[in-house]
Amino acid sequence: MPAPVHPHPVHLTLANGLRVSLRHAPRLKRSAAVLQVAAGSHDVPLAWPGLAHFLEHLLFLGTERFPTDKGLMAYVQRHGGQVNASTRERTTDFFVELPVSAFADGLAQLADMLTHPRLTLDDQRREREVLDAECVAWSQDAKAQQQVALLQGLAADHPLRGFHAGNRDSLPVESDAFQQALREFHGHFYQSGQMTLSLAGPQPLAELQALAQQFSDELNSGPLHPQAAPPALMHGPAHSYQHVANHHLHQVITCDAPREALAFLCTWLNASAPGGLLAELKARQLATALHASVLYHFADQAVLDIDFTLDSERERATQIEALLYDWLSFFARSDWTALREEFALLNARQQQVQGALALARNDAEDLSEQGVAALKAMLDALSLPAAEHSWQLPPNNPLLRPPAKEERAGLIRGQTSAHRGLRTFAQDRLRGRRELSALTFSQALADDTDEGALYLHWRFDAAAPSGLEHALQPLREHARQAGIELSCETIANDWLVKMHGLHAPMPAVLEALTRCLSGDDEQLSPPAPVPMIAIRELLKALPVCCDGVHPGPRETHASWATAQWQGLGSGLPAACEAAIKLAAARLPGQPANIPYTPRLLNGQHLWHEVNTESSDAALLLFCPAPSQSLADEATWRLLGHVLQGPFYQRLRVELQIGYAVFSGIRQINGQTGLLFGVQSPSMSLDGISEQLQAFLGQLPSLIERSPDLGNQALAQQFAAETLPISQAADLLWQAQLAGHSSGYLDQLQQLIQSRTREDLQHAAEQLNNATGGWRCVANGPCSNHDWYAAQ
Repeated sequence: MPAPVHPHPVHLTLANGLRVSLRHAPRLKRSAAVLQVAAGSHDVPLAWPGLAHFLEHLLFLGTERFPTDKGLMAYVQRHGGQVNASTRERTTDFFVELPVSAFADGLAQLADMLTHPRLTLDDQRREREVLDAECVAWSQDAKAQQQVALLQGLAADHPLRGFHAGNRDSLPVESDAFQQALREFHGHFYQSGQMTLSLAGPQPLAELQALAQQFSDELNSGPLHPQAAPPALMHGPAHSYQHVANHHLHQVITCDAPREALAFLCTWLNASAPGGLLAELKARQLATALHASVLYHFADQAVLDIDFTLDSERERATQIEALLYDWLSFFARSDWTALREEFALLNARQQQVQGALALARNDAEDLSEQGVAALKAMLDALSLPAAEHSWQLPPNNPLLRPPAKEERAGLIRGQTSAHRGLRTFAQDRLRGRRELSALTFSQALADDTDEGALYLHWRFDAAAPSGLEHALQPLREHARQAGIELSCETIANDWLVKMHGLHAPMPAVLEALTRCLSGDDEQLSPPAPVPMIAIRELLKALPVCCDGVHPGPRETHASWATAQWQGLGSGLPAACEAAIKLAAARLPGQPANIPYTPRLLNGQHLWHEVNTESSDAALLLFCPAPSQSLADEATWRLLGHVLQGPFYQRLRVELQIGYAVFSGIRQINGQTGLLFGVQSPSMSLDGISEQLQAFLGQLPSLIERSPDLGNQALAQQFAAETLPISQAADLLWQAQLAGHSSGYLDQLQQLIQSRTREDLQHAAEQLNNATGGWRCVANGPCSNHDWYAAQ
């Protein structure tokens, strides 16, 4: 398997003090920037909690050069990229990923918004209401409150125990003192010496460095200001405590080990192999899952959280703690040579498959000798007696080792994938039979990279077996380490498995999947659902609402023997296709071409009520295209492209309806539709519905006023050579479900480019008339008689 061209980033410090990290990866389809400011929630004056988070929000509200409707967020949306920001304890991070052709301009906009924010009082008043709404939602979010409770064992004077989210009371924007503090914070920290820029992309290093220099030239120059050291995490001799709540036991350990040392420890703590801690806990029926992670790391302080999912409500904390420390004692006295080699392989493999944004954010390091010494010292400080249990170190992950090289099947000797047009007549007949089987392989994506995708879909005659995702967790972790993202999704009677990543290990992962699925169904026990905010609960429910199939009761046993399955591979070389076909022959169920017939709404307005246990009003509006034709899909996509920015501007910025406001195209089982989402702490569901309809009613004038519909920018997003493999494979899977031809991507591009203003006006009329129907998924009933309650 080819190694990355530059496995390690190039680090530079520019003349103005800006620290730069450059990653050149020719395999990437996009470019990304991560800008980290060495200042976070714990660096603000005590009088103004939330100021850092507030400033992060304000920076996105436009500058004199780039007003909000032409700012970075709108620019990224137009080019199908990603943009976000995060305020943490001691850092504030800004993330941008864009097509290579749009990256330089996006980087220039990022520099401008960081350096020249408007900070107008009207903007501040509006954005404060958004933060206040977020704070209310945060206070009601079970997961967030569990995190707050978890940190109560730390010293009372440590800032981790404080309030930093920001709300209406803590952000008095009318105060002169607050305004001075806001501008001083920006001037002190938002300058070159306080920043680190990480770039990743397919561009040569010289080009990446030139982009970094251009970015640097736009910044305010200033020195690095050391951040104040916090007080001790815990006072006195204690360095750990326990927290038990909601079937979880948290063992919290405070220490001063470096990041790579803690990442190394967490990797092996989380291993599920026989002879390890999790395997023993499961055998004793003490816990069903274990997840070790670093909650906080700054300077010489770190908080390690070891989260055990308890098997029952009985108090087992003492037994679990004893086994944990016994395992740590064994680990501390073990030879780590093989584990360090494995850890280095894991880090290297992740760099081979990560997208541009993940690669720019990747700060993982191999365990150095200094890291070994620090980890040993940390474990020694726990004063652990000799281990009593016969533990074992986890074995090597076999998926990390490349398979033996084989002659590429389906090619004449001496050929490469570039000679695919020179197949023999017999080979073409073989390919034809393959394409007609339940497992097909798309030729729409080139197979000349290390990456590919595989989709496997089962349909049962009753509700799909529960707990499948939980049962596959060990395999998912091994596959992830090997460079394959394995995920699954259950919708009523259907179960879908996706694999994205390096194609070389895929046959072995598929073999392991067949072994997992041939186990005893009664062993599958799903964990308790993880609480989510209301809008995420609705997004999870949306595919089930659209499916229209009511699954049988869970007590009805779904039989693998009578289940049907089909699959699609993309971007896979011939040898990998052949190996996957062999492995797929042992999959449970019957291979078949499973038809998908979308549930047509025929102009209806259907309302689905979903309980989310939230006081916020949350609503999704899904508007399917009038037909399954590619022409309608292209028009609907362009319509979504035109309205995305204005929709956010109107409902989120101008009307301040909610903090979760979005729109875009969503494909569900081959059906393309426009999706609008809003979560609001202040407006009712009827009010949100009325505002959505009012916005849609203004579409004709919006289309007429738009100087550029964006055909070219949108069409470029569907070029196979610029699409990341995961996105391209998803599109091809949806195309297969919709019954489109193998030339789907090219045809879609051409149709998007040829859409006219008249086409969009006709689509807007169809949308407002609900020609394809409207489906609303909300966390409450609707009193409007235009809607019908879904049965």
